[in-house]
Amino acid sequence: MPLFFRKRKPSEEARKRLEYQMCLAKEAGADDILDISKCELSEIPFGAFATCKVLQKKVLIVHTNHLTSLLPKSCSLLSLATVKVLDLHDNQLTALPDDIGQLTALQVLNVERNQLTYLPRSIGNLIQLQTLNVKDNRLKELPDTLGELRSLRTLDISESEIQRLPQMLAHVRTLETLSLDASSMVYPPQEVCGAGTEAIQQFLCKASGLEYYPPSQYLLPVLEQDGAENSRDSPSGPTDRFSSEEIDWQNRFSDYEKRKEQKMLEKLEFERRLELGQREHAQLLQQSNSQKDEILQTVKEEQSRLEQGLSERQRYLDAERQRLQEQLKQTEQNISNRIQKLLQENQRQKKSSEILKSLENERIRMEQLMSITQEETENLRRREIASAMQQMLTESCNSRLIQMAYESQRQNLVQQACSSMAEMDERFQQILSWQQMDQNKAISQILQESAMQKAAFEALQVKKDLMHRQIRKQEMISEQRWVLSSLLQQLLKEKTQREEELREILTELEAKRETKQENYWLIQYQRLLNQKPLSLKLQEEGLERQLVALLVELSAEHYLPIFAHHRISLDMLSRMGPGDLAKVGVSEAGLRHQILRRAQELLDATRARPELPKPPQGEVLPTAPEELPEAVRPSAPCAELEAQTSECVVCLEREAQMIFLNCGHVCCCQQCCQPLRTCPLCRQDITQRLRIYHSR
Repeated sequence: MPLFFRKRKPSEEARKRLEYQMCLAKEAGADDILDISKCELSEIPFGAFATCKVLQKKVLIVHTNHLTSLLPKSCSLLSLATVKVLDLHDNQLTALPDDIGQLTALQVLNVERNQLTYLPRSIGNLIQLQTLNVKDNRLKELPDTLGELRSLRTLDISESEIQRLPQMLAHVRTLETLSLDASSMVYPPQEVCGAGTEAIQQFLCKASGLEYYPPSQYLLPVLEQDGAENSRDSPSGPTDRFSSEEIDWQNRFSDYEKRKEQKMLEKLEFERRLELGQREHAQLLQQSNSQKDEILQTVKEEQSRLEQGLSERQRYLDAERQRLQEQLKQTEQNISNRIQKLLQENQRQKKSSEILKSLENERIRMEQLMSITQEETENLRRREIASAMQQMLTESCNSRLIQMAYESQRQNLVQQACSSMAEMDERFQQILSWQQMDQNKAISQILQESAMQKAAFEALQVKKDLMHRQIRKQEMISEQRWVLSSLLQQLLKEKTQREEELREILTELEAKRETKQENYWLIQYQRLLNQKPLSLKLQEEGLERQLVALLVELSAEHYLPIFAHHRISLDMLSRMGPGDLAKVGVSEAGLRHQILRRAQELLDATRARPELPKPPQGEVLPTAPEELPEAVRPSAPCAELEAQTSECVVCLEREAQMIFLNCGHVCCCQQCCQPLRTCPLCRQDITQRLRIYHSR
């Protein structure tokens, strides 16, 4: 694999499509969808994360790209906290982020046709996930945390290398569709996998020791409650009573829409100001870059000028050196000429000696011929030798003087050349020091300007963050107002419905006062207690008794539906913090700390308490319901009817035909008792159901 490689650049058409989609997502009144598919992206741009965070996008579509990683550097998954649909199919992803469980609002995750080799364990934290598509990947196994996806309805693992399903998948009671390759499965067996999703779930439940129930009984908390609430809250009386309230709420909703549009305009104005600030910052950066370029240009010009001066000085020194060398050559030539002259003089002297010899010979011959006396010849010879020697001494002295003058002149020229070279070196060192000082000044000035630019950029970034926080706070306040208004509307509807029900009950009481039906007041009281939806009632019945007693002790009974909806247990409370309870919906800070402290104390007490011996398997100990205190005992008219019968407390239509053990209460019909796990009257666990028959 090469150490360096070039990133694949998107084409011009893909780049234009990306810019168009980003601009379209930022327009006023745009949908909650950000579609950047088919843009040839190698990583998701930072602007997409910022857009999803600021504009609260709910659908992010990034399919048909070249993504190898979902989360680039300097980005956080918390920016996608509001995304409900994430489409990543037809990419090159090898792994999902380990902290993908932070996307708690995610409902649909599509990673089809990628290169995933495993799924992170934090995927079990996606409590609202309903559809998971991992088709055509390189998965070999599924994590056990898939069993924590309590809202999962569709799971597609076909065209992969998975051969075994995790046994914890039996805890996903809402699973309706499971797509897999039955021919390659080892566990469950192939015949079970070929029989469909229901057979697979029954097999896994049987292997886990759980009782199988169809997903339709667990889908009520998962599905949207709008239609159910509308049908449940529809008034049974005349419509003219609520027309004024509906008009009022419509007016309030229109006012809320106007305020929302105003907030959107303010947000656009802020984005425009932010863009202007960014443009100003870009202009400042451009100016600083131009100033840097000018300074560097001046430094370069100064350096070129110095180099030019140095080159001229070098040429001048070279010319001086050549001139001195020519002078030295000329002096040496003169000296050589003088030496040659001296040599010529020596030759002449040699010739003169030869002449003297010839003369001597001639003289001897002349003496012999002319018979000159010896004294005269001696004197003549001495005089000639003395004159010749005197002439030779004078010539040698002159040549020695000329040589000394040449040596002194040569020494002076060498000293002058050395002094001029030293002066030139000093000037050159001075010029280099000046150049170094100028460079240091330019570098210090550039560093100061870069520090000032960094400080200005940090100030702009802090200002941008403050504005983002203000916008986020305003959006949170508007969302809280909307939630409170919807809650108030629901409470008003429930109030009117309860008033109507109380009126009907009063009229029914007045009509049935003469019948003197036995336990009539108790049945009416139970009817009032059982007005909650069946799904919410089943969830509240599934809570632990200690947790219910803890909330009652802390006067927090109104949080029972919230705890039941999120399926919170004491064990989960021991791992939660005050921030988690605040996210769930517990608003009082002191109550959050008290709930966590009491839950920890209960867990410590149960761990320290020894286990009680269990009764034998076949032994059943029915317990009769406790008598009500004297102060709250119902005062129904006692009537002796020939056939004592009671109606079902759930449907209020059919006759109660089932008896619950261990408590012994008879309060439900055969159809309504099947989904119940606890007695509606005393909240005790149901261990056995018995059918009773009345004798006629």
